[in-house]
Order: sequence, then C-alpha cells, then structure tokens
Amino acid sequence: MKPTHPEVYLTWSRVKYDQSVACICQDVMAFRLFEESAHVAAYLQYRVTPYEFINKILDFMGPKRQNKFNLAVDVGCGNGKGTVLLAPFFKQVVGTDVSPAQLELARAHSASPNVSYRPSPAEELPFKSSRVDLVTAMTAAHWFDRPRFLKEVERVLKPEGCLAVLGNFMEKELEYGDATSALNNICKEFYAALLPFNHPCLGSCPSQIYFDMFDSCSFPEKEWNGCQNIYRTVTVNSFIGLIETFTNYQNLKSQDAIKAERLSDNIRNKLMAAMQVSSPDTELTMKIKYFYMLARKP
Repeated sequence: MKPTHPEVYLTWSRVKYDQSVACICQDVMAFRLFEESAHVAAYLQYRVTPYEFINKILDFMGPKRQNKFNLAVDVGCGNGKGTVLLAPFFKQVVGTDVSPAQLELARAHSASPNVSYRPSPAEELPFKSSRVDLVTAMTAAHWFDRPRFLKEVERVLKPEGCLAVLGNFMEKELEYGDATSALNNICKEFYAALLPFNHPCLGSCPSQIYFDMFDSCSFPEKEWNGCQNIYRTVTVNSFIGLIETFTNYQNLKSQDAIKAERLSDNIRNKLMAAMQVSSPDTELTMKIKYFYMLARKP
C-alpha cells in the first residue's frame, strides 16, 4: 500500500527499494562500526548532543515517582554524550552498545555516579522483564534489527514505561549572512559526492526507516514528529570534521584516503571562499533536522 503520511517525502519506487534493502539488513543483529581509534575520538569531538529533546521525553513520561524515575536505558549509546543527559532525572542510567571502543570512551568521560555502561546488542538487552522506565535510542536505531528491538523494548519496559527514539537527516544546513544560499549549494555537493558510499541499511531516506518503526510499534499511545530543527554554532573545520565522522565518508576514506582528503579540502576551501574569510576557524550556524518517536507501553 502506498505510504500517505505527510512527513514522508519519497516516491513509491524508492520506498520499495528501501524496504527490500531493509529486509536484507535485518538479517544482521548488530553492526560493529565507529571503532577505529581516530574515528572514535572524532565522534566524541564533533557529534552533536541533542539536549533539546530531554524535556520532551520527560514531559511525555509524565509525573516523576518520588522525584526521580528509577531506570533509564540508552541503547546504542556510543560515547555516552546523550546518556549522561538523563542522569539528573533517574536513579540509575545504563548505556548499552556493541562497540567496546565507544564504551571505553563513554566510561572515561562519565562523571555521573548513577551512570554505567554495558556491552549489549540492541536486540538482547541485559535487563529483567518489566524493570525499565525509559528506553532511548539517540541516532542509533537505524543500525538495529528493528522488529526484534521493539519486542525487546516491550519486554524490558514496565507498564506505562516509555520508548524515545531520535534520528536526524545527514544533510545539515549552514547559515552565514548573505552567503547562506551559496553555502548550502556547496553542502549539497559534499553530500552528493558521499551518497554512493552510503551504507545499504540506511536506504535513501532515514526518516522513512524511523517512521516505519513508529508505524510498526504496537503501543497504542505514541507520537511522531517528522521535523524538529536544532541549531549549533560551529566552525568551518568542525563542520567538515562532523561530516567526516559519517559512515559514508569513512567508507570513501577506507577505499581511497587521498580522494577523501581532497574532497574535504575542496569543500572547506569553497565554503571559506563563499563566506569571504581566510580562516577555517570562522564560526557559522549549523541547522540539524531531527525526527523522533515517543511511545508508552500499556
């Protein structure tokens, strides 16, 4: 049946292609990515922490029990930058991931005594049934076997426990006065050059992956937001550094490191020329388009 939800901007043929790719990818339980040491360090340095969404999650959860909820589990936590945002509101927060390198970094940078980390795939969480108040997945669920993940979420959540899943579009936008339009044309050139190196499990539209998961979630009380913009002040260099953490850039780099470096240098120089600046440390505004789902177990 052709999808009609207004948040999904895909032709029917592209959706069918993405669904066939998803079927192939879901044969794999968990992907081991983002583990090379330099990549792990760059991930910590450049990836954005979506702190704006914590209050939205807490508002959806409702009144706290005895001033704090009991247990939150952040699945696919990576370096823990999102995990620690939950610490003030829960007695215990546990981040899980399949990457030992990411978990090691998360532990090294965690100063919250109620936050801990465990190695675990998203589809086999190390918690007893009906024990968890909140399960989150912050820009990670596209790597999961999503049907199995949803079943596991249903198992571990308490009655009235909540699921919060965030994702964002790869195509970040830049703003810098009169140069804004030119900057985003250059960004489109960057993204187009990386498109052939996308991981097949991402398909052609990340929001479709997440909306499909929202649609298949069995919880009767659920919410979908297809576009929530957040803004960050970045430098030209840090914007390039962020894009270089993406899987498609890393795939290009693994195939041809010189070509990847030349692409970054070319885009950096074009951005500075459009801004009429000489330093790659010049600041500008980056807009990131997020989408998210919230759901409550009966």
